Amino acid sequence: MIACLRLVAVALLSVLAFSAQAAVPDGVKILRDVAYGPAKQQAMDVYLPPDAKAAPIILMVHGGAWRFGDKRHPPVFENKVARWVPRGFIFVSVNYPMAPESDPVEQADDVARALAAVQAAAPGWSGDPARVILMGHSAGAHLVSLLNADPARAAKLGAKPWLGTVSLDSGALDVPAIMNQRHARLYDEAFGDDPALWKASSPIHHLTNASPPWLGVCSSNRRASCGTNEVYAARSKELGARAETLGEPLSHGEINAELGDPGAYTQAVEAFMASLDPTVAALLKP
Repeated sequence: MIACLRLVAVALLSVLAFSAQAAVPDGVKILRDVAYGPAKQQAMDVYLPPDAKAAPIILMVHGGAWRFGDKRHPPVFENKVARWVPRGFIFVSVNYPMAPESDPVEQADDVARALAAVQAAAPGWSGDPARVILMGHSAGAHLVSLLNADPARAAKLGAKPWLGTVSLDSGALDVPAIMNQRHARLYDEAFGDDPALWKASSPIHHLTNASPPWLGVCSSNRRASCGTNEVYAARSKELGARAETLGEPLSHGEINAELGDPGAYTQAVEAFMASLDPTVAALLKP
């Protein structure tokens, strides 16, 4: 428990220490704390390109063990904004209420509400509501994967179809499997002891053939990471949904922080993004 508290403290301090230093490219307009609900954490930051024209949108969901984290933590947005917004994308970084006040299923519903709000506001930002890519890291990757597994869930909360989803090193794709074996305490703090919640929050248990394309980036440094993602992708394919994995020799944090840096990793993720839509592909051309 002490170790978990220390991780929370370090994460919060890093947000405070570095958010003021985080830079964005010249000409990028930022809309801070755009509300998508009445709660304080139901808010998002929107990064707009200088000359947006029916711009595709990347909606990013931060991680933090479902209990902490923030949309303005530099690894969440800084390299991604620098890479994609000048190319004509709108980038949206989302906050959501944390556990224990909000469980992971409720958090996924909040991400769906944020998606619906983004799609409704997109024309006013010169964005295209039909060209949204979901992206999330760690706990955020679990949340976007849960929505991607069953898009009807998001539709019930007002969201329209999106192009696909990039999951950045989620380890919670089969929640009952995690909870029924030895696991880190952070999972108990997020998912509790109710098997019904485990199943309700487990992406692999909600997959359908209607699931949009999904890319699972995983750390090849950790066998459990890529193994979990590969099992999930295989099950998706059995059902007729498109799913791919991308193993990278990076740590869990580096998978998030280094996405957007020039290099083979970013290019591989962009290859998946480009495959989703011709307009996206045109903006990502070198």
